[in-house]
Amino acid sequence: MNDSGRQAGGVLSQHSYPRAGDAVRERPMTDIVKDVLGNVQEIVRSEVRLARAEVREEVQKTISGTKLLAIGVFIGLYAVGFVLLGIVAALATAVSTWAAALVVGFGLLIVAGICAMAGRSRLRRVTPKPERTIETMKENLQWMKDQTK
Repeated sequence: MNDSGRQAGGVLSQHSYPRAGDAVRERPMTDIVKDVLGNVQEIVRSEVRLARAEVREEVQKTISGTKLLAIGVFIGLYAVGFVLLGIVAALATAVSTWAAALVVGFGLLIVAGICAMAGRSRLRRVTPKPERTIETMKENLQWMKDQTK
């Protein structure tokens, strides 16, 4: 990784880097170690913030899918009740009352199925592993390796 701050004479932590053509001054090793530790701490903090944001985003997706799934289950239970009511009415009398109950029950089953499939589809999109955090951690590890060369 190129350190554009170093090339442009920028400031990282408390120390400024020399510009092209400036006389090179030696920095004490303790200052260098302090800078490296400070930068590593900031990188770790940033990674923790990124991981929290990713987890929060995945939790929101999970909640959304779970709500639809719960609605589907709830309506499905009512649908089963209507189907059972229709079967009972059909067995009790051979009147057309049972047909109405069956139509309502099957209609609710269709709605429940649609909600359950939509919720399941949303839950499949949830990735519990924080992909961006893992990728940036790899980049940061490579950067730290490059800095110690």
